[in-house]
Amino acid sequence: MDELDKISTPASGLPLGFHGTVVHSHSLDELEILQDCFVLIDKAGIIQTLQADTHPDRINAIVADNGYAPDVFPVKYLRRGEFLCPGFIDTHNHAPQWAQRGVGRGLTLLDWLDQITFAHEAKFADPEYARRMYTTCVTGFLQQGITTASYYGSYHGEASRILADVCLEKGQRALVGKCNMNRNAPDWYRDQSAGESLLETRALIKHVQQLDPNNLLIKPIITPRFAICCDPPLLEGLGDIIREHPDLPIQTHFNEAKDEITYTHQLFPEFGTEADLYQRFGLLNERSILAHCIFLQEEEIHRLQELRCGISHCPISNTTMQDFMVAPIREYLRRGIKVGLGTDSGGGHSSSMLEVMKQAFVVSNAQQMLTKGRDPALSMHEGFFLATLGGAQVCGLDDRIGNFAVGKEFDALEIHTMDLEQPGVMSPVEADDSMSVIFEKFLMTGDDRNIAKVYVRGRSVKV
Repeated sequence: MDELDKISTPASGLPLGFHGTVVHSHSLDELEILQDCFVLIDKAGIIQTLQADTHPDRINAIVADNGYAPDVFPVKYLRRGEFLCPGFIDTHNHAPQWAQRGVGRGLTLLDWLDQITFAHEAKFADPEYARRMYTTCVTGFLQQGITTASYYGSYHGEASRILADVCLEKGQRALVGKCNMNRNAPDWYRDQSAGESLLETRALIKHVQQLDPNNLLIKPIITPRFAICCDPPLLEGLGDIIREHPDLPIQTHFNEAKDEITYTHQLFPEFGTEADLYQRFGLLNERSILAHCIFLQEEEIHRLQELRCGISHCPISNTTMQDFMVAPIREYLRRGIKVGLGTDSGGGHSSSMLEVMKQAFVVSNAQQMLTKGRDPALSMHEGFFLATLGGAQVCGLDDRIGNFAVGKEFDALEIHTMDLEQPGVMSPVEADDSMSVIFEKFLMTGDDRNIAKVYVRGRSVKV
């Protein structure tokens, strides 16, 4: 059995069944909590049926109706305080910054890159270091329930291919990008030419096509770090690759910081906005993942709306650099723009999507104050949507993951809030707590110790 065969079936090689509470989103405004729900996942990891208010006595009949032998069908019965929710989706993540999280608070973005980040990412020239660090990185994110990540690699081609290998081996769904950057970085940490950068990008695309030809888990993503680090021939060449591969997603940093915006305008004075620039080079479309989006002009918001681009909201990194930066997320949602959440590790000090959700709430409170109530703060269920189905929409995967709709793939977390083998510090569940209260306690006070199991395409992947 080759690696592709291994990931196309659950670890047991059998279909799976769960009976208990299921929590997921249908939209930004609709959170659904289903009690006594029966979920059946086939051996390919696809949700075959989902039925709420199902008495345990009915399960054998449902199993038989779906073509399985009830006597040997594995069903897990979830107890009070246990529930399933969709896996978390990290729409903006720097895999080579795993070991530098928490370093460099209080610096501006450009100083942080020059003084800390480029030197650290340069270590990934060593393939052995890359494999070791990426293995701990992917394992760590899976431990925290991040079943899908959109990864920036380093500029190194070999290390980026290793990152794709590790994601497949560990069973994490991932978009993997070789970071394109051929100027305004040290000579010892950049592509030496546009041609070299494009060659390595094509090599990664070919590698992933051979590694996972049906993109069951892994897909390459075009990844210009930002326009500051890319000269026009490189941006032009990336646009050519996108035209050759019209299904490829794109990711970049967009309107992240004032010094970054000013520098971009100095380098590209012919463009009025970053949206003009990226669109000119063919890098803005419905598959674009634009990280941060703090200072968009009105015409840029309209352009993103018109082109159906996605925004990755990274509230932790946005508020722990030198400036406290507040992205107008409510306005983007009001316009119908796709929004997901990103850890932005290690610009963001935390690799936990639970922490990102909480910080998104805090930042939205600040925005509510700044706008004198025009932009209401995010609710708990809205933050959860951004971490799950919203992230799937941004990554172009909402037809496959993000909630438990029948026909989607089973990327899920099994949450335990009581009677843990390794007790955590989550708010205790009391006898009169409703399921909605238990869910809120998990989101606001839980951590990875409450994530008992992590499933990707029906396969258990948490060590």
